[in-house]
Amino acid sequence: MKKLLGKRTLKQKEAITAFLFILLPLISLIILMYYPIIRSFLISFFEWDLLREPTFTGIQNYKTLFKDEVFLEALGNTVHWVIMYVPMSVITSFALAMLLDRKLKFAGFFRTLYYLPVVCPIVVVSLLFVWIYNTDYGILNFILSKLFHMDPIGWITDAKYSLFSIAIMSVWKWAGYNMLIFLAALQGIDESLYEAAALDGVTPSQLLFKIKIPLVMPSIYFVMLTAVIDAFQMYTEIFIMTKGGPGYSTYTVSYYLWSNAFEYSKMGYACAMAVVMFVIIMAVTLVQNKIMDKRIEV
Repeated sequence: MKKLLGKRTLKQKEAITAFLFILLPLISLIILMYYPIIRSFLISFFEWDLLREPTFTGIQNYKTLFKDEVFLEALGNTVHWVIMYVPMSVITSFALAMLLDRKLKFAGFFRTLYYLPVVCPIVVVSLLFVWIYNTDYGILNFILSKLFHMDPIGWITDAKYSLFSIAIMSVWKWAGYNMLIFLAALQGIDESLYEAAALDGVTPSQLLFKIKIPLVMPSIYFVMLTAVIDAFQMYTEIFIMTKGGPGYSTYTVSYYLWSNAFEYSKMGYACAMAVVMFVIIMAVTLVQNKIMDKRIEV
């Protein structure tokens, strides 16, 4: 009887300890994440400039939002950015992982080399590419003029190239992070599958599309999911490199949201944008989740 009571007491202590370890992160999550989300949703129904008392306006902020041409253009730019950036990022990262998924003499050095941009602050990388893309003295235009006798291109000052140029920079910045995820998945594939494929005379393309990609599909799903969410929230690169210009060609919803909140003090209007973006990201994530789940199951 005493042994049973002792075991119950020990289990209760373990349960209380586990509960305390769970409780602290949960409280942090509620305070730092869930409360701001709920608070932003409530503020979106008010007109508030941070100086005076909030004035309840109902859904007026949402009505104004969908008539706002700048917001609609920013939303279009954001969608364009997601469609352009996500495939570029996933394909580049996967290609790097494929290159390093071999018995190379300096494999560790190349992994470190490709990962280095990830540890560099995004502000530093953005400023570096501002110099690289500079129309007058940028190194990229210098190389193109010397090798191909091309006229200087306004990589971030011409609306035709600005968003694409920022996408190139973001891919370079984050490719190393996603590469490690793909590399871990590729190196987790059982070597016996490769041996069996070699005996069956499988071609390299068949090996890639019939064995490697299906087996690393969960990792592809994870990288695509996080890339889409991050792409919808892209802000820092725009702020540092173009300030939304030229014109509104690189205006994104996140940048427009920041402008309204902290330049024009329209907190209610900015929170309405945040709510709309939250709904869009949630919807895209759920659709992507459903599509990718089917592919993983197959």
